[in-house]
Amino acid sequence: MSPVKAEDLVPFPVKEQFGGIDYCISSPPPWLTTVFVGFQHYLVMLGTTVLIATIVVPLMGGGHEEKAIVIQTILFLAGINTLLQVHFGTRLPAVMGGSYTYIYPAVAIILSPRYALFIDPLERFVYTMRSLQGALIIAGVFQAVIGFFGIWRVFIRFLTPLPAVPFVTLSGLGLFYFTFPGVAKCIEVGLPALVLLVLFAEYAAHFFVKGSFVFGRCAVLVTVVIVWIYAEILTATGAYNERGPITRFSCRTDRSGIIQGAPPVRFPYPFQ
Repeated sequence: MSPVKAEDLVPFPVKEQFGGIDYCISSPPPWLTTVFVGFQHYLVMLGTTVLIATIVVPLMGGGHEEKAIVIQTILFLAGINTLLQVHFGTRLPAVMGGSYTYIYPAVAIILSPRYALFIDPLERFVYTMRSLQGALIIAGVFQAVIGFFGIWRVFIRFLTPLPAVPFVTLSGLGLFYFTFPGVAKCIEVGLPALVLLVLFAEYAAHFFVKGSFVFGRCAVLVTVVIVWIYAEILTATGAYNERGPITRFSCRTDRSGIIQGAPPVRFPYPFQ
């Protein structure tokens, strides 16, 4: 019998480049591609951050300024978490942003009857934010303890991927209550955005060989630019001047109030 070699015992030998994958660990993309794809990743995370603040802050009694502060705080902490993750964590090329998982318990805390006693919306926002902050700190410490001491590895042995399916399904379907009604409030802008994104990502990248980078990897970036210009044209031409207040607030590009309410420079401090 021939001796068994070490490489024969490896079920999946390491390869420099896998088939069907453009960029692997040992073959990073060029700098120009990295900048565009990284900025697109940031836009996706920014949209998630704005959506979370748009859902939570009005329920807390906050206005445009409070929404801008929450967005700035999430972006600031996302940058810190991303730097910690790429240097000391799993080092995956991912931006650590806000999570939809915390929306449901956050809404449950916000709608608690004890905050209905506050008449001043700003006072209610401050006290509700303190409660959310405390709950997130305790939850984060609990997760850190479970992870660092290896306790999760004991429980994960008794779990299979099957229990995660209902949880992920319910979390994804639950977002229909928050996200898709928002698209329906401005169907003339939301529907073209969805259609263009599907066309660019699924069809245009296959029909145009030279446009695979633009329509394939940068489909979200191209869609955002086109739809934003389209929405700005509708706003400038007065297409919503005779519409209702809800439509004008959802469709006009000058009614969000986030940029006007945001301070130019702000550094969030701990336990604010």
